[in-house]
Amino acid sequence: MTIVTLNLYIGVAALILTFLMSMKQGLIKSWWVSFLQNFCGILFIFSGFVKAIDPMGTAYKMEDYFKEFELTCKGSFLSFMSDLFPFLLKYAIGFSVFMIILEIMIGIMLILGTRRKLTVGLFFGIMVFFTMLTGFTYLTGYVPKDVNFFEFSKWTTFDKSFMRVTNCGCFGDFLQIVPKTSFFKDIFLMIPAILFLFFWKRCHELFTPSLRSSISWFSIVGLFLFSLSNFKWDEPMIDFRPFSNGTDIKAVKEKEQKAMADVEIVAWKLRNKTTNKIEDVPDKEYMSNLAKYPKTEFEVLDQVKSEPTVKQTKISDFAIFSLDGTDMTEMILDETRNLLIIVCPKIYYTSKSEMVTIQDTIYVQDTTWIGAKKDSFNVQSRISEIKTKEVKQNKYYWDAGFLDRLNKDILPRIDSLKADGVQACLVAGGAGEEAIMDLKKTLGVAFPFYSTDDILLKTIMRSNPGLVLMRSGMLIHKWHYRHIPSLEELRKDFLPYNPTLLH
Repeated sequence: MTIVTLNLYIGVAALILTFLMSMKQGLIKSWWVSFLQNFCGILFIFSGFVKAIDPMGTAYKMEDYFKEFELTCKGSFLSFMSDLFPFLLKYAIGFSVFMIILEIMIGIMLILGTRRKLTVGLFFGIMVFFTMLTGFTYLTGYVPKDVNFFEFSKWTTFDKSFMRVTNCGCFGDFLQIVPKTSFFKDIFLMIPAILFLFFWKRCHELFTPSLRSSISWFSIVGLFLFSLSNFKWDEPMIDFRPFSNGTDIKAVKEKEQKAMADVEIVAWKLRNKTTNKIEDVPDKEYMSNLAKYPKTEFEVLDQVKSEPTVKQTKISDFAIFSLDGTDMTEMILDETRNLLIIVCPKIYYTSKSEMVTIQDTIYVQDTTWIGAKKDSFNVQSRISEIKTKEVKQNKYYWDAGFLDRLNKDILPRIDSLKADGVQACLVAGGAGEEAIMDLKKTLGVAFPFYSTDDILLKTIMRSNPGLVLMRSGMLIHKWHYRHIPSLEELRKDFLPYNPTLLH
């Protein structure tokens, strides 16, 4: 689905709803105002609903924005605001749920005609906010990585690799649209937002004021509980991400990699060192006229390549590493037995450096000649001295709730399934080797611990920790830690319970 087809569907739905309303005499004061009410209302409800299915995904997107806003403000006249964003970063999920509910409620209130003056004011306000957000996302494509957004004189030609956030997440993972399209979509929606400010009295009102108010309050409570259930209680009820149950990660990864390998260079992005002008030179022209572009006068910034025939997803980035940096991806994808992966996008701990006393043992070697001719000898080591010394070590204090989820909900099942030939590992994101090794020691388990990019794990799993079952490169199923099936259910519904297949 594209943004065009989505808007067509919403437009048809708004037209039908407006027609049905017109059948009640006196309800509609202005056809075009009511149509815009219904169109914008349905769009907001749909946009908010697909995000309410996965509030954690929106929270991760908020985190990306907060980090970029902090960096942008620090290097500009808005430096006084930079401390606000680390604070908001701590409450990204709460901010996410609030914005999702607000968006859906504005949509509901537009269709109902609830408190019209307040509703159109909220609609205008949120559209200004969305337009600024998508505008920032798109316009950073003109700002080189080492340049602050507000240094307008240093902006250059558009390059999508410059963009700080690659998409705004307007429709969550249901529909990802390029920032330029998203920005112009919001500019278009500013038209009804402005019109509503002048024609709010012509907006229709459904039902009685008390019923409209009751529907609004019930909707707020219901949406809050619904959003909560999709991250706090379970994985999203509908999985729009590439790592959904039944996905053959190995096959998809191979297809995407082949498609990327087959892309061709269509142009070269060059910068004229004298004029500082950036231009795209077609590949054939550049290669046949290299003398025209000497390195003393031109700098090659990038290669412009053709689009891959297979759409690239986060599956292309699927890579797992041992703690010493060895790539374990192929081994994991080739594992034919059942493999349970404990996924931890973030491991929760605090640490501090402490001076600890250790024993330093000094050995000496004694050589003893053997035989009458002393033609051979024996070397023995003995302790010469034991010294104590103080060294600085990191001491880790693990979050009790995090350990409890692992020890109560996940590890007992893994331990019980050893007899079934089920393999296991833990993959942690965003942590160093020392911290991960300390977690393994604290849990007292023997199976391997791996590491990877935390963004990859956040895409795979919203639960932290969560459990993923894989076999022969296929993601069979994944579970929130609150909803891991019993051993009987696992053996019956998910494991090919046949020892000859498992070993």
